[in-house]
Amino acid sequence: MLQPLTEVRDPLHGAITLDASELSILDHSLVQRLRHIKQLGFSDLSFPGATHNRYLHSVGAMHLGGKAFDALFGHGPASSIPASRRASLRRLVRTAALLHDVGHAPFSHASEFAMPMLADLDVGAYRGQPDLYPGERQATHEDYTVKIITDSSLTAVLEEHCQLPAGAVAGLIDPKLPVEPSWYEADGVNWRPLLQQLISSELDVDRMDYLARDSHFAGVHYGVFDVGWLMNHLGYHLVDDSAYLALEGRAIYAFDDFLIARYHMFLMVYFHHRSVGYEEMLKRYLRGGGDGYALPSAVEDYADYDDNQLTSHLRGSQDEWARRIVERREYKLLIEQHGDPSEIDLSPALGRLKAEGIPTITAASKGVLSKYFARRQESQDVGQGTLPLGVSASSVSAVGSGTPPIFVLQTPYRGAENRLATQLEESTDLFDRYARQLLFSRIYVPPEQLDRASELMAGIH
Repeated sequence: MLQPLTEVRDPLHGAITLDASELSILDHSLVQRLRHIKQLGFSDLSFPGATHNRYLHSVGAMHLGGKAFDALFGHGPASSIPASRRASLRRLVRTAALLHDVGHAPFSHASEFAMPMLADLDVGAYRGQPDLYPGERQATHEDYTVKIITDSSLTAVLEEHCQLPAGAVAGLIDPKLPVEPSWYEADGVNWRPLLQQLISSELDVDRMDYLARDSHFAGVHYGVFDVGWLMNHLGYHLVDDSAYLALEGRAIYAFDDFLIARYHMFLMVYFHHRSVGYEEMLKRYLRGGGDGYALPSAVEDYADYDDNQLTSHLRGSQDEWARRIVERREYKLLIEQHGDPSEIDLSPALGRLKAEGIPTITAASKGVLSKYFARRQESQDVGQGTLPLGVSASSVSAVGSGTPPIFVLQTPYRGAENRLATQLEESTDLFDRYARQLLFSRIYVPPEQLDRASELMAGIH
């Protein structure tokens, strides 16, 4: 029996439909909490329109997850999977996309310093895997996400009301998570790598949504790319009965634009000097004890921790960093250097400021076009045998190297029965052209000492 649909209006994608099961997930307090966590943290101080929240982004990612799945499984060999099985896999993808950010802390990454140790968070899905999940490290928002999905009151909603294995949902968000393989199998194929790549990869629905959304609300055009063309040219490639994400060769230049859009958004919006300065002040407040502020290991209590709650905590504090954040008396940018990390040296400037007794904040932001390319610089020897049409040596060597590979599918000639699959980095030179890391190094000083600090910088280049 078909479930009734609810329609929500999104300023980016228009009408988005949810069924009753998805609505029950969306209405849960741990998901509703995302309404009160801004997507871009302190960025609205420089881009006043950027007050959008992670809730809206999560709904948008869910919508794109469904569209990407339909593009992959709506035609070709995958369309022969029984309809009920395809529907189950589609629901897994949409739900994982909806919940991929559910563990984010107030003001996003800036408050992760207040998270407990992983052992105290006690993620049941991690038990028995100390090498993958060492308990002596600090928990991250990804750990909270897995905990919320697999071991909270939301888990019952997923499994009892929505008939979704919580572990299967979490397994698409965390590729290391040991889960039951049969959850992702259909027609003798393991679809987990492909479905996981839709949630987190160099070409995932998370990035497709947040780049367009952040660009829209920030009032800039750096994040603009052709999402429709990319979606319509998604494909997959089979290696050893496992499916991996692929892109048709006709869309490779649209993918280049997508990569460049993300790179420029980092340089121009996400790394903006003012929001970085506020994040650094918040980090110093939390590292100094934060007046006892700590994110709870009791995951049900986490529903009460959002931007509003942390802001209220800051307003009640007399700590210097808290007062500066609340009263907008931020440290001011004095020096910014950007370029190759080996060519940047702030020590002469810091030495002069220290000698004069001027306090400083230093911040380093690293920009890189792609972490995907960095995962494998050396190809593996796969022997001298002849490989079947449609499989390149690099495509075989990439599998099992850590990050699942993305392939590009090319038709060698009109009417060819098979398409040639090559690894993504072999089809574009963008990775090589932007291979070097770009470092933004900054020094901030108190506003009341900015003039004196500026005078001290004379002669420093």
